[in-house]
Amino acid sequence: MYTVAARPIIEDTFPRLRHKQDLDRGAADPALAGDGVVGACLVADASMVDRALDSAAVAARDWRRVPVADRLEVGRRIAKRILEHRDPLVEILVAEGTPRSMAEPMIAGLPYTSWSPETLEWCAEQLEIRRWDGEREMILRRVPDGVVCINPPQNAATVNALNGLTALLAGNAVVVRAPRGVGLSCMYAMREIVAPVLAEAGAPPGTLNAFCGPPMLEDWLASPHVDDVLYYGGSRKGLEFERAAVAAGKKPILELAGNDCCVVWHDADLDAAVQSVTQFFMNSGQICNVPNQVIAHPAIADELIARLVVATKQIRPGFPDEPGVVLTPVLGVDWFYGCLNEALAKGARLVHGGRRLEVDGSPSATGFFVEPTIVRLDGLADARSLSVVRDETFFPLLPIIVPARGDDTALLNEVLHFVNSNPYGLRNSVWTNGAATIDAFLDGVTNGGTLKINDSHSGFLPFLPNQGGPGLTGGAFGEASHPMLRTTRLQAVSVLRPEGATS
Repeated sequence: MYTVAARPIIEDTFPRLRHKQDLDRGAADPALAGDGVVGACLVADASMVDRALDSAAVAARDWRRVPVADRLEVGRRIAKRILEHRDPLVEILVAEGTPRSMAEPMIAGLPYTSWSPETLEWCAEQLEIRRWDGEREMILRRVPDGVVCINPPQNAATVNALNGLTALLAGNAVVVRAPRGVGLSCMYAMREIVAPVLAEAGAPPGTLNAFCGPPMLEDWLASPHVDDVLYYGGSRKGLEFERAAVAAGKKPILELAGNDCCVVWHDADLDAAVQSVTQFFMNSGQICNVPNQVIAHPAIADELIARLVVATKQIRPGFPDEPGVVLTPVLGVDWFYGCLNEALAKGARLVHGGRRLEVDGSPSATGFFVEPTIVRLDGLADARSLSVVRDETFFPLLPIIVPARGDDTALLNEVLHFVNSNPYGLRNSVWTNGAATIDAFLDGVTNGGTLKINDSHSGFLPFLPNQGGPGLTGGAFGEASHPMLRTTRLQAVSVLRPEGATS
């Protein structure tokens, strides 16, 4: 599978895509491909898939016996190596279509978030706790599940694969399938960053297995070697997979859709709130951890919307290698207009946007980009009758919901109910300077794996899980998720040692 840089594809779409197809099927000479082709990955066949699972099953028996302190050191070295390979990895991500302004912090941030010392050390502390009751030693420990398969998503394969690979540090062997469309960055990370550290540490062959290939969830569920599957994708297919995995005796660890709420209260710092809300337009809204809907207190709604329009007008399309670009081509344009037209037909008001754009920002009936779009909805009661509020969307259409004016205590309770009744459960954020309001949200918000108060909605932090949540986001077993812990299970041990025996 050949990777053709995003810039030439946007500039000359159909000839470039046709050339890529010819390369992929062997009908063109790679030596004559030109500068647009940045690399290629072999695609695994069925025998390679089987070999990976066999190797992981053998390695898991030995890798789990490596002391936690040694595995933790592997984690520290992987974090260091991510930084050492940041520049080439970013360049590959940009070539695949990730805007540079997103790729750089995404990769640079990994060693300080999911691979940070605070995160890894806290997870390691949870792996074993010892107590004594007289001569009885009691141990509550988390043992590795065994073989963990990671199925990262097309829209953020590399960063999600690296996040899931913390399962290695719990003592699991891992199998990673790099999606064919963005296989180069994912395979580079596995081959150049993770695999050398494991080899230097003397990890058994098969501890990490990675290949580029088509979806193979059915193969994993049928394999006697597989214990866990980290599944990334949409809610409908993800929850179907959850049922199939449980029926097959596998642990499904789901990272599905997000349809996050962001509440902006009357006493909020509006400059900070606007900066956080406009994160929705990163990747043209085609990532899960962004604020998909805003609930604006009626006292500040007009001012907030006015400020958002000013900020949104600065967001323009461009090539992914250009500085400051955050928009990417939108595949679901028909879906976008279906949601927008439904909202307008049911009383929403178009505040800004709504056009297709060319890469230079000019309006066009056939442009690959969609102008960042804001609609205003008045009233919470019927807001979820609209798809743009009810469902996770994957395009830059942001609804601002303005509740009716009234008593603030009653309004606060209404907003809390609205937030908690969201069937999705990834993230929520709140902007307020009132101590009582902060306490009300801390006490009242139960939906979501992450709650941010006066902090970046989409930002990742050390120690706190980046992902996870209940409902349509994480399924019946969903929670804020550190893969290092989610790929283990609790085991209770009591030991009475014979007289004279030592451990």
